[in-house]
Amino acid sequence: MVDQLRHEPGGGAVGVTIGDFTTTAVDGRAASFALVYVVRHTIMNLTTQDQQVACFVNAANHLHPGGCFVMEVMVPELRRLPPGETVHAFTVTPTHLGFEEYDDLVTQHSWSHHYWIDDDRIETFSAPFRYVWPSELDLMARLAGMSRRERWNDWDRSPFTSESRSHVSVWEKVADPPQP
Repeated sequence: MVDQLRHEPGGGAVGVTIGDFTTTAVDGRAASFALVYVVRHTIMNLTTQDQQVACFVNAANHLHPGGCFVMEVMVPELRRLPPGETVHAFTVTPTHLGFEEYDDLVTQHSWSHHYWIDDDRIETFSAPFRYVWPSELDLMARLAGMSRRERWNDWDRSPFTSESRSHVSVWEKVADPPQP
């Protein structure tokens, strides 16, 4: 991805730090950014609640007061599952099948399974996730010294409702998070 960025106009001017987003500090600096953004569903790549909380604390450590942490993430599809079922199809097209497998409701652990069909070739990909509820994210933010400023259904800023399948949330740093 960094190589692709470098080939884009102005891509060479964008600073890049590679590391674990729960612990890595950018250039050793703290509290120097106005915005930290976690791209689409990335928070769920952290497969424990402690890791997800650490992500919020690390984000807050990089924000100056009033700075914002922005995240786009899905809302778990559990209520769309019939009783006793553990798999939900989220994409069914002629070229892509996508399924969410909820394998541990206690730890909120799931698997995302993808199957792509390209002519006579089938590609597969499966990855573990820890799904997270919007209210749980708000609590994680509070633990890290942030409060929710906004939540939308999508980037068009449409209202977030009980029917929303994803959300864009914005938390503002209001205090310094506790240090590990």
